[in-house]
Amino acid sequence: MEFLDARRLTGPNAVFNGIGSVLDVACSPDEARELVPVWADKVGRMLEALDWPSAVFASRELEGGVSLAFSAPIDQLYAASEINEWAWAASAHELGALDEAPDFDEALAALRKSAAEEANVELMWLIDEARARGKTLLWDDDEVSVGLGKGSQTWNVREIPDAPDWDAYHDVPVGIVTGTNGKTTSVRFAKHILRTAGHNVGVSSTDWIAVNEDIIDRDDWSGPGGARAVLRRPEIDVAILETARGGLLRRGLGVERADAALITNISEDHLGDFGSRNLDELLDIKWVLSHAVRDSGRLVLNADDARLVDKARDYSGEIVWFSLDAGNPVVVAHDGPAFVLEGGELQMLEGGGRASICRSDEIPIALGGAARHNVANALAAAALTWCMGVPLDAIRDGLTTMQQDENPGRCNVYDLDGVKVLIDFAHNPAAMAALFDMARAIPAGRRALCFGQAGDRTDELIRELARDAWAIGLDRVVVSELAKYHRGRERGEVFHIIRDELLENGATEDAVVHHETELESFQDALDWARPGDLVIMLALGGAAPVQAKLAELGAR
Repeated sequence: MEFLDARRLTGPNAVFNGIGSVLDVACSPDEARELVPVWADKVGRMLEALDWPSAVFASRELEGGVSLAFSAPIDQLYAASEINEWAWAASAHELGALDEAPDFDEALAALRKSAAEEANVELMWLIDEARARGKTLLWDDDEVSVGLGKGSQTWNVREIPDAPDWDAYHDVPVGIVTGTNGKTTSVRFAKHILRTAGHNVGVSSTDWIAVNEDIIDRDDWSGPGGARAVLRRPEIDVAILETARGGLLRRGLGVERADAALITNISEDHLGDFGSRNLDELLDIKWVLSHAVRDSGRLVLNADDARLVDKARDYSGEIVWFSLDAGNPVVVAHDGPAFVLEGGELQMLEGGGRASICRSDEIPIALGGAARHNVANALAAAALTWCMGVPLDAIRDGLTTMQQDENPGRCNVYDLDGVKVLIDFAHNPAAMAALFDMARAIPAGRRALCFGQAGDRTDELIRELARDAWAIGLDRVVVSELAKYHRGRERGEVFHIIRDELLENGATEDAVVHHETELESFQDALDWARPGDLVIMLALGGAAPVQAKLAELGAR
């Protein structure tokens, strides 16, 4: 057995639907079953000595170990994690995995001191009062707020007023989005639809925090911190929150309630970290979003994703499905609303009736319908925003007016003196497959692909991607070294795997080229291309430098 981590859980999470501390331990299944009751006994003994409230205990067996969690007061989460660290050491000693037992009395004295320093009576009073009045409260180490958006007010956690103006606080509609692929584009679609409908929109995403068209901060804000930052903006009347795997795994969900939650799909990406080593574990993490809408919101799911369909069988809340196939059996059997593609037309199905939204070739970033993954994203965003109260005519206007400049780095097509350039951020098998399908559908005299792969992919996965790429009819492949993404491999190792697989599948020696950086690879492809050709650029390191280069060259 090996200690991995003890940390705070600040919202609903994959272990339990609560707030507390989690302990991650690497061990065998037999060791996990032996550890759980011993750990619970140690935690219970310490909680009793500290005179803490009774706790809820939970465990989650995982590939390679177990996560052990218990609930704790919001103003005692650091102390709770210290309890978990002590309980691990005490349990490991009892089970023979640690030679020296930690001293109970010494740990108790240290914990009493930590708990006293962390305690915040005023914060706990505010939480109780907000709950009693049905008001939404968000908190973190530095700030606490009541209400959302334009109905919110924020204070320092140590400067809480004695008499808040409770009648002034209210919520705004909130949509949350996760999934393996398509979540950022779906967020951007939803934001554009809501803007078209006249709303002031707050957005948190993997790219930035923004209010309407104003970017507040460029960074990955797809965790709970980004959600809180957006929901405390007093100028917004609606919010769309991208919610990625990392934040859900580390801290939990940033909100306890939402009007609508969207899960786009589940496929291979970021597998390997403890807690998300296989697709079932990844699904459990993404499914955490359902906690926020189970009782009073709607869950939007992809009916074309078998894992989501199977997971939904035991879900008791209201589901809205979307699908690229109006004849999908899940949609046909569904009694509630659904958003589907029927003969090139996006439609909403409800109560036996059909309402047309728009045609797929009217959606600019769907590229005449060839970008089917963006048609799916459009359906997902239509369903999400409809669940948030947007009428279909505004959804239609939003989908048909969003231009590719509003979705940078995702499926952007440029024209450079007759050469088509396709840029995307695709970096996992499902995203690349969708992009390759679209690239195959774009007429071209010759095709060049510029790409690289991170070193933490398996040899077979890298070979599979190379085979899939060559199958679209490539004439040149320019491989970027991507030193930043070596991740344990030697320089040139990934390139040689790609090169060998391409040669095995029919590429000639001179058709496969190697450069250090993505910009060097991109310039190589542009120098090679002639009018009528297609250059496909997979910008793993970010699309901004490539787009800046195109702007410098006068691309449209």
